[in-house]
Amino acid sequence: MLNNGNNRRIILDLAVTLDGFIEGPNGEVDWCIMDPDMGFSDFLNDIDTILYGRRSYELWGQYVPADGISDAEKEIWKLVHSKKKYVFSKTSTNEYPGAKLISCNIMEEVKKIKSEPGKEIWLYGGASLITTFLNLGLVDEYRLSIHPVILGQGKPLFSDIKQTLDLKLINTKRFSSGVVRHCYHPAGN
Repeated sequence: MLNNGNNRRIILDLAVTLDGFIEGPNGEVDWCIMDPDMGFSDFLNDIDTILYGRRSYELWGQYVPADGISDAEKEIWKLVHSKKKYVFSKTSTNEYPGAKLISCNIMEEVKKIKSEPGKEIWLYGGASLITTFLNLGLVDEYRLSIHPVILGQGKPLFSDIKQTLDLKLINTKRFSSGVVRHCYHPAGN
């Protein structure tokens, strides 16, 4: 969805386990189901910008999948790599190929990004960046895909949140894999 007049929206679209983890204790995401009917390619076509934390970008920002993946996965990675990318880090001074580093003035920098003409913006993560965006009130939509698995331990989706965030449920969709996606907006919007 192209937005030329108003601020673009920041969408947190994320897979999470039933017990609230976004990865296993050693960074595992092998529990994540990529169901074709989930419309992930459609989501990627509706965005033109991805926001990464430093560690997430180092793991996934330039990821090249191994040979032998499906055509659908190839298309997904092609779409991911076609987006404008930003890396947020308070400590890094590295150059990130294909991405712009933002290390300070997060609120002001994000407002600039949102005011540019374009499509929606995907807040990819990681957990620390998500926490920062939540605490600054920068997330416009929460799309949480709850996967039917309990890990018992790992990296939690939400931690160190400084205030209560009231959300309103916009829609829920159930997929044949057992994944359920809930979409929320901040209650004041």
